[in-house]
Amino acid sequence: MPRPPHICACGRLVPHGERCSCQKEADRARKRRHDAKRPSARERGYTTDWEKERAAFLLCHPCCAICGAVATVVDHITPHRGNKALFWDRYNWQALCKPCHDRVKQRQERHCKCASQMTKLAC
Repeated sequence: MPRPPHICACGRLVPHGERCSCQKEADRARKRRHDAKRPSARERGYTTDWEKERAAFLLCHPCCAICGAVATVVDHITPHRGNKALFWDRYNWQALCKPCHDRVKQRQERHCKCASQMTKLAC
């Protein structure tokens, strides 16, 4: 039996499991504000040197550390937040596929406030 719709704070009736258009727009606006303040990738350290190191790391670690698929992203296990030593520390890197990086890892970081508690998984 289907679950009943719910009423949004704006007063609209929204089907179960969906979000109201006002909630979606509020999320978009919040993300736009965040992106406007965020430095560019180059300003955060992702330069040509990084691209070379990233390619070399992916050659040595071709599998995603989470699901075992082909890795395309080099992820910082503990977010570096501008710390150059942590940024270049290869022991802080892990190879991930794009879906795991964009979904699983981001969800872990949101739920686990202390990213250093995350474990590095081997391929």
